[in-house]
Amino acid sequence: MKLSAYIDGGSRGNPGEAGIGVYFPGVVRIAEYLGVGTNNYAEYSALLAALRFAVFTRCEELRVFADSELVVKQIKGEYQVKNEGIRVLHNSALRWIELIPQFSIEHVRREANAEADKLANLAMDTRRNSMKWELPSEVRRGAEPARARRGGSH
Repeated sequence: MKLSAYIDGGSRGNPGEAGIGVYFPGVVRIAEYLGVGTNNYAEYSALLAALRFAVFTRCEELRVFADSELVVKQIKGEYQVKNEGIRVLHNSALRWIELIPQFSIEHVRREANAEADKLANLAMDTRRNSMKWELPSEVRRGAEPARARRGGSH
């Protein structure tokens, strides 16, 4: 399975109330409230959520799009990770990435990341977590579509 993920993390204050948004187009929208954290902590938390979802769904190819130039360049090895707290998240992300056969991460402008941004703000506004599937329920459960079970449509 090939997946694309748009990720965003934010905090209101630095540190402050933090949340993440992860948008897999046509698959799922994830909003997660983190409590108090920095913006960089939230950005890495969004990446980790996307990576975990990809691994648990046995994704063979994941393309991540993020508006955090810092996260993208650190994951690509173009920037050093100097903050010890972020280094732990960075190392964790690299371990998850190893479990995905094909992985890429690209920087996108904020406008191209609007859905993930909305989800991060939803998490911060509501202080709650949510997951909204975009697939038909039969696909989510791994069941055959109703017509196939009945032997065809009538």
